[in-house]
Amino acid sequence: MPADAGYRQDERHRAVVITGLGAITPSGHDVAALWASVSAGRSAIERLDGEEFADLAVRIGGQVRDFDAGAVLPRALARRLSPVQHWAIAAADQALAQGLGPSGSGVGGGSGVVGGRGPAATELPWESSRIGVIAATGSGPVDAMQQATRALLEGGPRAVPLTLAIHGAPDSAAALLSQRYGIQGPAQGVSATCASGAIALGEGLRRIRHGYADAVLVVGMEDCLNPVNLSSNANMRALAAGFEDEPHTACRPFDRTRSGFVMSQGAAAVLLESAESARARDAEVLAELAGFGAASDAHHPTTPHPEGRGAAAAVRECLRDAGLDASGIDHINAHATGTPAGDAAELAAFDSAFGERARTISITATKSSTGHLLGASGVVEAIIATQTLREQSLPPTINLGDPEFEGWDFVTEARGPGRGSSVETVLSTSFGFGGHNGAIVLRRAGADR
Repeated sequence: MPADAGYRQDERHRAVVITGLGAITPSGHDVAALWASVSAGRSAIERLDGEEFADLAVRIGGQVRDFDAGAVLPRALARRLSPVQHWAIAAADQALAQGLGPSGSGVGGGSGVVGGRGPAATELPWESSRIGVIAATGSGPVDAMQQATRALLEGGPRAVPLTLAIHGAPDSAAALLSQRYGIQGPAQGVSATCASGAIALGEGLRRIRHGYADAVLVVGMEDCLNPVNLSSNANMRALAAGFEDEPHTACRPFDRTRSGFVMSQGAAAVLLESAESARARDAEVLAELAGFGAASDAHHPTTPHPEGRGAAAAVRECLRDAGLDASGIDHINAHATGTPAGDAAELAAFDSAFGERARTISITATKSSTGHLLGASGVVEAIIATQTLREQSLPPTINLGDPEFEGWDFVTEARGPGRGSSVETVLSTSFGFGGHNGAIVLRRAGADR
C-alpha cells in the first residue's frame, strides 16, 4: 500500500477516547442540563399544543424549547437551515469547545468557516485532513422537504426553494460542520433508523483505531415532531397514545402497561480521538470508546426478531471488539423504547448474549426520561453512559411501577454501582425499524484495559 494512501499500518488498534460532549435536547441545552434531568428522573415529555397538532391521534413529545439559533449562527444562514441543523451545529460547538479546552488549540479559521461563532481559537490541533465528521440521523431535515412539497403544490415549480438541494439532504449537516471548522477529512451521513447514532460512533471508532483519522466528530440529530412523522408512527400503533393529560408518564419501558414509544427531537455530539493524540495535547479524557458491534435481524420491516437475534449478535460482536466476555459489563443503558415487542426482544437478546450473567447486570432505560430521539438516540445515550462512568451514578428508569419481567436488575431510583464495586464499563444498545442493531461499550477513563 502506498505511504500516502491514508492507512497507517503502525497505528492499527489504537485506543479511542472521548474528549468532548455536546447536547441540545428536550432535557436541556447542554450536557450538564441533560445529565441533571436524567439522573434526577425528570421527564422531558410534554403535550404538543400547536395548531398543527390539534387533530392528531398522538399529541405528546419531547420538544427543544427556547433555543436561540442566532446565538450560534448568523441570522441569514440560520433562516436557510432547518432547526435540526441549528441544534446539530450547537451541539458540535459544545463538544469541540470542551474537547479543545480554554487553553487548547481551537477550530475553524480563514475561508474554512461558514459564518457564525464556533469555538474561539484559530486552528485545529490535528491536521485538517486527519479529522472527519459523521452526521447520524433517521430522517434529516424533514421539515425542509415538507415545506418544499407544500410550496410546489401551492405555487408551482418556481416556488420550490433552491436551498432544498443544498441543505435538504440527511447528510447536509456533515458538510455544514466540515465547512464551519475547516475539516478536510471525510464528511458523511449515516442513516440506520434508530441505530444511526450507535453505528456512527462505531464507524468513528474504526476510522481512528485503524489509522484513517486522528479525530472524528460524531453528531446525531433528529426532528420528528411534525404531523407527518407523528401520524405515520401513530398509524402503525408504535406510539404511546392517550397520555395528553399526563405526558410525563407515557414512556414506560419494561412496564406491564407500556404501549409504545414517545418521539423527541434534538441533537448530540461526541468528539472522538486517539488516546495518543489526547495524551500529546494533555486533553481531559472523559471515557474510552472500547468496542462496537452491529448486525441485522433480517426479519421484518418494523417488528424485532422475537428472540432478539440481531440484537444479541450486535452485543456479542461488541463484547469481542472490546476484548470482554459476559462478565466484563457492569451496567447497561438499554435501547428500551417502551414498545411491547421491542422491550421483550431486547431482554431476550441480553439473555442470549450474557447467559446467567444477564440477570445480575444493572439496567437503565433513560428514554423514559428523554423520550426517543430516533437517529440521535445512540449519541444521546453514549453521553449519558459517559456521565454514568464519570459520576459513578446510575440514572433511573422512570414510570416502571409494574415490571412485566421478573428477575432483572432494573434501576428505578438513582444509585451508586453497589456491591462494593465501581462502574468500569457501560454497554449502550440501539435498535431500529428494519432490523438495524448497534451496540457500543464505553470504559471509564483510567480503568485497566
